[in-house]
Amino acid sequence: MGGNVVKPECVTVLGDKNVRSGGTVTLRCEANTEYVTATWEKDGSKLLYVEGKHKVKPLGKTFTLEISNADETDEGKYTLTLSNDKGSASCSAFIRVEMKKWREVRWQSQAEMLNNIKTFNICNEVEELHFLLYGPVGAGKSSTINTIKSIFEGRLFVNCQAAAGSTTSHTLSFESFRLEDEEGSFPFAFYDVMGAEAEAKAGVNTQDIISALKGHMKEGYKFNSNGPLSEKDGSFYNRNPSLGDQMHCLVNVIAADKISLMNNEFIKKWKTIRETATSMGIPQVVFMTRADCECKITKENLQNIYKSKKIRDKIIQCSNLLGVPVNLVFPVVNYHQETDVNTDINCLMLDAFKNIVFWANDYVKKCSNKQNSHQQPKIE
Repeated sequence: MGGNVVKPECVTVLGDKNVRSGGTVTLRCEANTEYVTATWEKDGSKLLYVEGKHKVKPLGKTFTLEISNADETDEGKYTLTLSNDKGSASCSAFIRVEMKKWREVRWQSQAEMLNNIKTFNICNEVEELHFLLYGPVGAGKSSTINTIKSIFEGRLFVNCQAAAGSTTSHTLSFESFRLEDEEGSFPFAFYDVMGAEAEAKAGVNTQDIISALKGHMKEGYKFNSNGPLSEKDGSFYNRNPSLGDQMHCLVNVIAADKISLMNNEFIKKWKTIRETATSMGIPQVVFMTRADCECKITKENLQNIYKSKKIRDKIIQCSNLLGVPVNLVFPVVNYHQETDVNTDINCLMLDAFKNIVFWANDYVKKCSNKQNSHQQPKIE
């Protein structure tokens, strides 16, 4: 090498790559000198080469890593380090593997899905199905309501004040939002509550969520973090709630990019609420918002959402953390920067919405059948 040895530099750097499952992807970097030792790492550890899958091709000043028959285990951050006696240089790239679809969404069927929901006949034991949204401040509860109303009305709806990532809830009282369009209204009501906060005595009181689930809370009640609703609050406390007063589905709203930040205090609050909902038989689901913020291939094309390993991993993480089955966790995207309605956003939300409508209606029918069986006289 002699006097030709110079400190390594990356003349061209590795670039992020997307590859379909089963495909081949190549990372390439050009150095300023041939006299270097090249090492490859994946996610901070030395890359374990697999025969028939990895090919390393140093050719002059060009260093190449080829990965064939890509699968989900190949997704990650790859780093090339070039070194010699004069020093070292590194560059990195992220390989995203587009998996085979692991859920289906009818992306081209917005009108059909919406019509099926609009014409759905709910159990005649109640006038409307009630959905209670619960989750941390800024997770997207109010934005979820805005998005669903936007789908029904065919235009952006923004009257439900959203916290937009704030640490303070914009929802201060118990409010309901109903769905309608130019043809009329539909028997679905969404109830928005103050957001939960990390501190034990901050945000919405856990007992208030339980009161709302059971139908004790009347609309207009102003939330108080220092104390829950009680029978003393005569004008807002319903002493004898009917099936039509209570909630028929609990929708937990969690931001995909905030799951790992959820602390034990929130988990404790959530488990208390979940125990009550479970004892009542109320169906519980998770709407995992901000899915587009957590995954690049999803952000580039929302129809990739069920091909994304990162989204699938987030769903599994959410399921493990909250104790909700994977098939009850729905990644969704709310309207937040758009100025007009978007078909893909609508179809993804409608896919989740149709399920909670069915499950809430099943719950009402089950409760109604129990009530009717108890009223029947015993046969001697």
